[in-house]
Amino acid sequence: MEYRQLGASGLRIPVLSYGTATFGGGNEFFKAWGNTQVEEARRLIGVCLEAGVNLFDTANGYSDGKAEEILGRALAGRRQDVLISTKATFPTGPGPNDYGSSRLHLMRACEDSLRRLGTDYIDIYHMHGFDAHTPIEETLRTLDQLVQSGKVRYIACSNFSGWHLMKSLSVSERYGWARYVGHQAYYSLAHREFEWELLPLAQAEGVGTIVWSPLSAGLLSGKIRRGQPIPESSRLAQGGGQGPQVPDERLFAIVDVLDELARETEKTVPQVALNWLLQRPTVVNLVIGARNEEQLRQNLGAAGWNLTAEQVARLDAVSATTPIYPYWHQQRFPMLGHVGM
Repeated sequence: MEYRQLGASGLRIPVLSYGTATFGGGNEFFKAWGNTQVEEARRLIGVCLEAGVNLFDTANGYSDGKAEEILGRALAGRRQDVLISTKATFPTGPGPNDYGSSRLHLMRACEDSLRRLGTDYIDIYHMHGFDAHTPIEETLRTLDQLVQSGKVRYIACSNFSGWHLMKSLSVSERYGWARYVGHQAYYSLAHREFEWELLPLAQAEGVGTIVWSPLSAGLLSGKIRRGQPIPESSRLAQGGGQGPQVPDERLFAIVDVLDELARETEKTVPQVALNWLLQRPTVVNLVIGARNEEQLRQNLGAAGWNLTAEQVARLDAVSATTPIYPYWHQQRFPMLGHVGM
């Protein structure tokens, strides 16, 4: 398994991590993702470790904390061999302070995650979303205190816009506090908006990209095809999809090229789609999910090989979209050279 540096940090992580949103099935939304319980989780974690995948991604909002609990129990006795990534900010209860990035909520959320995970430290602690109601200084000072206390090793963010991330990095630099070394973001062949601003920002500021939903909630799984109904067993059919709709013809054109490359490389459609992402600038890790061992082993096969430059170019071309303003205007500047624009 290939390991890459996480942004401007000394931490090296595998290019694939195992996402645990499929653990627990705690409500109707997450049941569409999966319902993995402790024994199966332990077996799937073993498959990951055999393949060199030692980073496990979760969140306190997955199935109301059940995913963290199941991960913690499944990792019992293996903590020294693994890296754990979890998240906070989404609601954990009905109260006015049960969400967000305030000092009160983050301190409580971190302690609750540590308890559920059965550990005394978190390797990568993400802000799951940006809290516009809490001063950035309050959030980052709290995160720095968690790092200084040893309860958190590295901090990262998720689903930030460009100005959210840039402002946060500036505040950390001003006060000498821990800075975000990673950004977990939505990015795939079907949804390339990440490239318009967040990718060049990550390049310039040394922020590693961890990609969530790299198959766009199953759109790029190879199961969604022209003239065929969506399989009833798929996450999309069961109401677990995320992200904006993709025009049918654009999606089917991308899948057509993925089919061609799957035949050329003797890989599967998902493996080709994931491998394309592994060759994008700033991408350090892909969070792969799986509801069973077959899916997991297939996704693990996305690493350890590379599409050719010509094959990457074919996927670039078929998945290209016209960016919104001001990015289409910026394309006119000579030698700007933004990836994918």
